[in-house]
Amino acid sequence: MISNIAELTVPEQILLAADQLEKQGQSPFSAEALIVASWQHSPRTFGLKGYADQYPDSNKVLSSIMGEKGLARRGWLVKMGQKLYALTRDGRQVVRRLLQQEDEPAAAPSTFRVSRDQEKFLLGLFDSTSVQKFEENRKQELTFADACRFWSITENMKGDALDTRLEQFEQQLQEFDRLFAQSDAELSNGRIVTAGDLRVLGNIHRYMEDRFGRHLNLLRSRSGKR
Repeated sequence: MISNIAELTVPEQILLAADQLEKQGQSPFSAEALIVASWQHSPRTFGLKGYADQYPDSNKVLSSIMGEKGLARRGWLVKMGQKLYALTRDGRQVVRRLLQQEDEPAAAPSTFRVSRDQEKFLLGLFDSTSVQKFEENRKQELTFADACRFWSITENMKGDALDTRLEQFEQQLQEFDRLFAQSDAELSNGRIVTAGDLRVLGNIHRYMEDRFGRHLNLLRSRSGKR
């Protein structure tokens, strides 16, 4: 175990803070959350000059995330959205190495690969405005257009086609629930997707079904008017 965090490099210290955020259920996490977590772990390293115990120096963390030698370029963090990041598989391996004795081999990660279509489906959801607004606590700003993009439907879709599409969407989420029950998946961009991530997607789906139920029923009723 690490006896003195000050012995670590600045990027390694930030990586441990990122790992702590993910263990607290924040994945992806915001750049701001990582700034504060890094400072809380090591005020001397990440504190604002002259006010180290009171304020973090955001530039010190941000400059270590971005740039030619930043955590993202090293492949330890992956950008998931505007100022949103997640640990990659390589980043997790570095964390394991830091937390273990040097002569202790890192445990092999238990991950699997999804199909190309499944990855396209997941990336489309994670990149959607619906997910971004939820992650940024802006769900009150959600629109039906956001929901349509999330479900891959259009406002001109006929009732039967609409119901079929929503049923397929739910079936896909249920299939993922089964796949992710025992292990996590690694996407081609390095992101690790967990069962918790799938629960978040399911919660967003159900929230929008309830919130935009009137809109959906209007589309269904229009299908009968020929």
